[in-house]
Amino acid sequence: MPLEPLARWRLVLGEAAEGALGGCLDGQGQAMDSALSWLYGREEELAGRDVRERKGGLGGSQLTVPEWINDIHTLFPKETIERLEQDAVERYKIDEVVTRADVLERVEPNETLLRAVLRTKHLMNPEVLAVARRIVAKVVRDLMEKLQQEVRRTFSGTLDRRRRSPLKVARNFDFRRTLRENLRRYSPEHKRVAIERAAFFSRTKRHTERWQVILLVDQSGSMTSSVIHSAVTAACLWGLPGIQTHLVAFDTSVVDLTRDVTDPVELLMKVQLGGGTDIQLAVGYGAGLIEMPRRAIVVLITDFYEGGHPDMLVRRVKDLCAQGTKVLGLAALEPDATPNYDRDMARRLVDVGAHVAAMTPGELATWIAEKVRA
Repeated sequence: MPLEPLARWRLVLGEAAEGALGGCLDGQGQAMDSALSWLYGREEELAGRDVRERKGGLGGSQLTVPEWINDIHTLFPKETIERLEQDAVERYKIDEVVTRADVLERVEPNETLLRAVLRTKHLMNPEVLAVARRIVAKVVRDLMEKLQQEVRRTFSGTLDRRRRSPLKVARNFDFRRTLRENLRRYSPEHKRVAIERAAFFSRTKRHTERWQVILLVDQSGSMTSSVIHSAVTAACLWGLPGIQTHLVAFDTSVVDLTRDVTDPVELLMKVQLGGGTDIQLAVGYGAGLIEMPRRAIVVLITDFYEGGHPDMLVRRVKDLCAQGTKVLGLAALEPDATPNYDRDMARRLVDVGAHVAAMTPGELATWIAEKVRA
């Protein structure tokens, strides 16, 4: 049953409004208020301490994390549940949400939960890891389904309406020719055309020479979303005609994850988030993978806060650009493409020939396609 307006205001304003709005909550409203207070009652403590010290279940409420999860799934609509779970994981760092199997089984799989799993998987026992892996697989599958459509559309050639193709691909369907060639099978009684043989257009190839796309991904804690979308993007690019994809993760060391690109779930479970950042080391490694400089694209996905050697980073990027390699620096690779990066370093890289931007995965695929067929 929908809440009355006064009850809604009481839930929004919290216990402080009890004097003015007391008595407007029924049993369900009181349960909702308890669930909200369990989470947001921690807010007063944030000013005086690091939020990461916060542990679930502390404070006056006797609710445990599993009980709270069960309550909110009973009391609130899906959109509100997702927001509450997001705040529990990201804002209040309640690790139990992602380190207990019984809690994980109840939480809605989404990208927020995936980020939390990647940050805390080192705390998980084998039973919890098995549940977490299923969550990772579900979220990754959803992300890939969305991105694959964009990548296929971006890299598929233009329709050649002068040529027919034996390949039966829906997006190449030639409606006019199909109708014309089957008109003799029109049934006046049923007012339908029986299609005996459908016609399809051919497509031109957008690129005939092989290109290398080298994704260098900063796996520091602030880049978690970009790590996720880099893995999914690499998997979608893998196997495209004329594209050889590499995926390299780095912090103060470099790990080549290319062999795991076809299994982004396994790849993400291997990523170790956190630590320092030595960007120039990763750029040097990527440079060593290049076979044909003028047929290579290096995508550097980082916040540009160089913990190693800033001048060496600029020099390495300058050398890549000078040899004809296209260098793209991405401050963010996620759906909302919200950048948070060292603008001074980004400007220095632009000055030596790199492109710097914040892109969604679909925009990155479009950018690569444009460079490949230029």
